[in-house]
Amino acid sequence: MLPSANTYEELREKFQWNIPEFFNIGVDICDKWADKDAAREALIFAEEEGPTTTYTFGDLKKLSNQLANLLISQGINRGDRVGILLPQAPETAFSHIAIHKLGGISIPLFSLFGEEALEYRLGNSGAKALITNNAGAAKLEKIRESLPELELILNIEGTDFGTRSLHVEMAEQSEDFIPVKTKAEDPAIIIYTSGTTGQPKGALHAHRTLLGHLPGVEMPHNMFPKAGDRFWTPADWAWIGGLIDVLLPSLHHGVTVVACRFKKFSGEAAFQLMQDLKIRNAFIPPTALKMMRQVENPKNRWNYSLRSLGSGGEALGAELIQWGHDTFGLTISEFYGQTECNLVVSTCAELMETRPGVTGKAVPGFDVQIVDDNGTILETGQLGNIGVRAPNPVMFLQYWNNPEATKKKFSGDFLITGDKGVMDKDGWIQFVGRDDDVITSSGYRIGPGEIEDCLLKHDAVAMAGVIGKPDKLRTEIVKAYIVLKEGIEPSDELAKELSEFVKQRLAAHEYPRELEFVEALPMTTTGKVIRRELRARAIDEEV
Repeated sequence: MLPSANTYEELREKFQWNIPEFFNIGVDICDKWADKDAAREALIFAEEEGPTTTYTFGDLKKLSNQLANLLISQGINRGDRVGILLPQAPETAFSHIAIHKLGGISIPLFSLFGEEALEYRLGNSGAKALITNNAGAAKLEKIRESLPELELILNIEGTDFGTRSLHVEMAEQSEDFIPVKTKAEDPAIIIYTSGTTGQPKGALHAHRTLLGHLPGVEMPHNMFPKAGDRFWTPADWAWIGGLIDVLLPSLHHGVTVVACRFKKFSGEAAFQLMQDLKIRNAFIPPTALKMMRQVENPKNRWNYSLRSLGSGGEALGAELIQWGHDTFGLTISEFYGQTECNLVVSTCAELMETRPGVTGKAVPGFDVQIVDDNGTILETGQLGNIGVRAPNPVMFLQYWNNPEATKKKFSGDFLITGDKGVMDKDGWIQFVGRDDDVITSSGYRIGPGEIEDCLLKHDAVAMAGVIGKPDKLRTEIVKAYIVLKEGIEPSDELAKELSEFVKQRLAAHEYPRELEFVEALPMTTTGKVIRRELRARAIDEEV
């Protein structure tokens, strides 16, 4: 979708949206290619300590057609919601394709969700069917009675827990199917937010969201796609980062996607996979990069060759950027977005220099500004809300069954992300933190990201989480929670050393006045530090 260009400015000037009236994600990422070249490689499924299986676009078309016919035979029709409770797997991919081709709405669900999380999402969406495995089926058995609209559970592993066999029943269906003709504006996917405040909200996206994502995928991956590209992410396909930042755009471009179901992510396993399956492009969240960073001498132990590496969700900082140069011989591109409006800010190493700690510039096609709570654009250098001008193709349609929350998401001409940032005179946007992450101390406004990055530069530190702890004198003080590298013992001397380390490298007002060593940090399922839990812990210490 992005035109060829030699500079970011030229790229932005030449770009224009081309959203057709009719568009269907399932047809676009599957049938479009299968009808041209059925033998074209689409998916490589690498099972940990198991076989590696290749699926062509022809395979995906046949399987998705059979599943679409099966779902329709069971009363699933256009506009109906179908949950997909699976890890990275071929069934996950062709289930989305089938649901879209019949005009339904897919609901990706994280396989580690507990019963309450599933009950809320399936109940709130009114899902009529669910595609899962034995692990998911066991959870659903306990809550099935509280989900009267859930009529059908198809199990990829058989018929345990009162489910029906997906593969047995699919085999009885025709391999031919005529997809429903959907408009680009028709609903396609509900992705539930992480629920940082209140219950999770279902962000309803149209079919056009895939087209809206393309510039924000192509730019950070150095004008993706190029010959030989092969994409992988450890991010679960239940999340927008795995599903619409990697799986769907890769298939849109006819690029092979590697699916791997790690039992537990490790840096060693990631390097091994990149070597064995010749990964060329990867989206790796910051937390996973930090785990890979702890692996010693990867260049001497594995033969990998990445062309592009992107990361997002939290600011990377100079330490990880430099590690990326040393380890992969490339610049890690950062990008920014959120479930409701994804991939709107990015860097591109081929077109622009990177600035550690600064997220990037607006992706072509998007107007991203720093605005106040009324949606008024602030002056250069002022801290405010990161806002995205509405409408645009990537933006969600609405929150499912929640018009009040939908209305609150917008102010003036902008969607208000809920994140704080600063823009300089050249249009570079620095992500400072969530609205409630920014620390106010002695009149200073402090972002936790750069302090965490500074702490990571110390040889003893594996992970760091920084928050503002309430303080009568200073409003808040900076407190750091530290996970030490293996073999390093905590001590008062080390705590003082780390505080001084930040004080000398950042600023006197930014160093941690309190520092606590912990075994692990609370993390979201997408690998972000849950700072609100750390703040709650800090508040409890005062009680």
